[in-house]
Amino acid sequence: MNLRDIHTPVLLERCIELMAPALQHDGAVVVDATLGMGGHSEALLERFDNIHLVGLDRDTDALRIAGERLERFADRITLVHTVYDEIGRYAQGASAILMDLGVSSLQLDEAERGFAYSKDAPLDMRMDQTSGVTAAEVLATYSEGNLRRIFERYGEEKLAARYARFIVRARDANPLIRSQDLVDVLQAATPAAAQRSGHPAKRVFQALRIEVNAELTVLAEAIPAAMDALAVGGRIIVMSYQSLEDRLVKQAFAAASASTAPAGLPVELPQHAPRFRTLTKGAEFAGDDEKARNPRAIPVRLRAAERLREAA
Repeated sequence: MNLRDIHTPVLLERCIELMAPALQHDGAVVVDATLGMGGHSEALLERFDNIHLVGLDRDTDALRIAGERLERFADRITLVHTVYDEIGRYAQGASAILMDLGVSSLQLDEAERGFAYSKDAPLDMRMDQTSGVTAAEVLATYSEGNLRRIFERYGEEKLAARYARFIVRARDANPLIRSQDLVDVLQAATPAAAQRSGHPAKRVFQALRIEVNAELTVLAEAIPAAMDALAVGGRIIVMSYQSLEDRLVKQAFAAASASTAPAGLPVELPQHAPRFRTLTKGAEFAGDDEKARNPRAIPVRLRAAERLREAA
C-alpha cells in the first residue's frame, strides 16, 4: 500500500507556509492534533530538520499507519493515542499546532468502518474503535426526539423530524445495523422533490458521526486548550470541513484576537491587549487546481492565528 497514492494532504503548502515563521529555532515542537495517515507531519519533518513532532490521534489504525510512514523519523516523533481535547497535556510550549478536522481519508475509504453512506457496512462510525457507542446503538436506543435533535443540530437537516419518525418505526420491525439499512429507511422517507437536492443520507450520516464521536464537544474544548498551550510566537492552523466546526474556530479566534479593554479607556493596558492575531482574512479555501486533484479539498476552510503574549 502506497500511502502517498491513497492520501493527499489538504492545503499542504499553505499549512507549511503559515507554520514556517514559528519553526526557525532549534527544538521547535509541532503538534499534529489529528495525525491521520501522517501526510502533513511527513512533509513538516522532511522540510524542518530541527523540529520534534507530537502526533495525536484517537484512531489506532491511523496511528499504526502513520507510525510506519514516519518510521525514518523515529527519533524526532512522539505518537500518542488520545482524543485531541487532551491536547493541553502534550502541547505546552508548542511552536505550532495543526488541526485537520473531521473524518479522515482512512476512515472514509475503509468501508467496514461505516462512515460512508455509499458503502454497505456495519453502522459503527467510531473514530476510536476501542471505546464508545456505535451509530447502530444510537439508532437503536435514542428516543425519536433525541434523533430529531442530533439530525437538526449536527446535520442541519430540514427533514429531521420525518427521518426520526421513520427510523423509530423501522427499528421496531428490524434493527438498523448496517449502513444500507439506514439508507433504505431514509430514501423511503424522503419526498421525491427533496431527493433531487442531494442524497438523503448525507446529512444524517454526518450528524450520527458527530454524535458518536462527540466531535463538536471535543472541538469546543480543544481549541482554547491548544491556544493556551502555544508558546508566544507560536501558530495554530485549523482546517474544518463543515460550517459547525468552522463557526467554533472562528469564534475562538475572534475572541482571542480582540481587546478586552473596557470601552472609554484612553489607553489600552497591556493586560487587555489581544492575545492572538489572525493570520488569515476570514477563512481560506483550496484553489481550483487542488480541488480538481483532490476532491476532499472542496469543502475545506482554513483559519490560522499567532500568539502575541502570555495570559495576564
